[in-house]
Amino acid sequence: MNRLSDAGIETVGVGKIGDIFSGSGIARSLPTANNAAGCAAMDALLGEEVTRPRLIFTNLVDFDSLYGHRRDPAGYAGALLAFDEWFGRLLPRLDDETLLLLTADHGNDPTWTGTDHTRERVPLLAKFPGEPRCLGVRDSFADVAATLAEWFGVSNEGLAGRSLGAAG
Repeated sequence: MNRLSDAGIETVGVGKIGDIFSGSGIARSLPTANNAAGCAAMDALLGEEVTRPRLIFTNLVDFDSLYGHRRDPAGYAGALLAFDEWFGRLLPRLDDETLLLLTADHGNDPTWTGTDHTRERVPLLAKFPGEPRCLGVRDSFADVAATLAEWFGVSNEGLAGRSLGAAG
């Protein structure tokens, strides 16, 4: 986030992104109370006129705190359905200048015992300009940072990941 910000890229954190990064490298923070507010914030941001490169980094809080940690599979399923409906309206709005990465900060299976984070794989969906392609299973979550560095043309020196753009 700091590399992007230092390179003049506007960094916008939606949901708890500002907290996750302790505000570091975040130019604008839009905390939200729930998934619907996070989706509404993204809709509003996508409607803004953009004058420079921008990263919108969003965390939809309900999947984690409301349904995952509280072990509520029915609530989680309902949240997925609501998100899926919104996502279906989002995709046609994205142009060929937009990279979309959709992921989570950790696994959190609502059927797992206990209230801690779980160990299942973290989902990662990507929409690049051009033809769809399968990215397969990645070795590291650090691939997200490497992808952002490549996309925005900032240094990736010291980053452990491999860009998704290089996945072919």
